[in-house]
Amino acid sequence: MDIKLFFSAFFAFLALINPIQKVFVVFSLQETYSRGELRRIVDKATLTAIGVLLLFLFLGEAILGYVFNLKLYAFQITCGIVLFYNGFVGLQKGAFLSINKDTRLEELIAVPIAIPMIAGPATITAVVTMPAVYGRWMTIAAVVLALLLNLLIMRNADRIGKFLVRRNMLMPLIRITALIVAAIGLQMILNGIETFVFAMKG
Repeated sequence: MDIKLFFSAFFAFLALINPIQKVFVVFSLQETYSRGELRRIVDKATLTAIGVLLLFLFLGEAILGYVFNLKLYAFQITCGIVLFYNGFVGLQKGAFLSINKDTRLEELIAVPIAIPMIAGPATITAVVTMPAVYGRWMTIAAVVLALLLNLLIMRNADRIGKFLVRRNMLMPLIRITALIVAAIGLQMILNGIETFVFAMKG
């Protein structure tokens, strides 16, 4: 295995999964759920996200192309719009997620924690396209390691969040992260448009 290539894939997935954003999300849920419930949410959401991403990694092109008759550029552009909107909301409101008190724990695990916050549009697009560059098994190793590191960070979100609050860093970091999320979404839109233009020319 090419270590340099592996870490290139790993850091790409880590940036797309965006563990810092998850710290803000889990920390904001402390008032609604106990520490044990939050652990359950984080663990089950991670397992769900791994399942979804591996499904798309192995069957993504078939699912998009043959089942839904979608071109990859259409998926990229649509996912980019969703990601840009999420970033814009976080930038405007200073929060990525607001939970209704009537929301059931099981509903929260699948949506929105596992999808789209962990296995989001950018990450799904990456697992479909990156095996062509990095190879299938290196991509699997990179995405699983990135998800495990994200799990570790989410499990310690209360400690990290309290540290940031004490130093008045929480809100500035939320908005900086939201700006980065919006920028990633915009880049996905531009990449999708570029792919579309080349497809039309070719």
